[in-house]
Amino acid sequence: MRVLLQSAFILHRRPYLNTGLLLEIFSHQYGRLGLVARGATSPRSRLKGLLQPFVPLLLSWTGVGELATLTAAEEAERPKPLPPKPLLAGFYANELLVRLLPRQDPLPELFLAYQTLLNDLTRLSDEEPGLRCFEKKLLEQLGYGLTLDREAVSGAPIVAEARYRYILDQGPLAAHQTQAGIPISGHGLLALRDGVLDHSSVLKEVKRLTRAALAEQLRGRAVKTREMYRIKRTLPPD
Repeated sequence: MRVLLQSAFILHRRPYLNTGLLLEIFSHQYGRLGLVARGATSPRSRLKGLLQPFVPLLLSWTGVGELATLTAAEEAERPKPLPPKPLLAGFYANELLVRLLPRQDPLPELFLAYQTLLNDLTRLSDEEPGLRCFEKKLLEQLGYGLTLDREAVSGAPIVAEARYRYILDQGPLAAHQTQAGIPISGHGLLALRDGVLDHSSVLKEVKRLTRAALAEQLRGRAVKTREMYRIKRTLPPD
């Protein structure tokens, strides 16, 4: 199979043989793929320096199966480099995609959500709202979307002023009904539903919910960038 000039991003790269790279990419029409880029790091290669994360690319490849061969690459548009502060957030999103997405499963809505996240990281001072919205979309696309507008058993609409506990395999229940699950306010559930995450208290409880839901899908696998976040928080400020 020969594929020409597909919109894609590099999620992860590592050396292959002497001058090659093994790439994990996320493409608009083909989803997550593995590509081998032969000679990509050789001094005379036109690809040298181009195959980097967060750069909008047009990629061509040939082959089928688990690992195809990159045949061409070019910038899709002038890249907007991520500032140093949100760079780790971008790598966190990339790690989630590599760990959770099946190969060769087209997810165009998630691709657009990823583009939106990268745009937000380049222009907004707070990375947290964009990350929570991206996590929500990722869960939806994996088939494990969160119920954010109604109670799990009764189907009653979520009330902003009420307190709930979210049971991951059911949904939100009124807090007085159970001691299990993740505590969250109705305001938090509705804010995540609407993508309006402009209060620090709401962000904290929404983060607790999305991280717990993602942990279910990760099945005990550690997320390396989260450990880097923890290390970063312990370092003294510049």
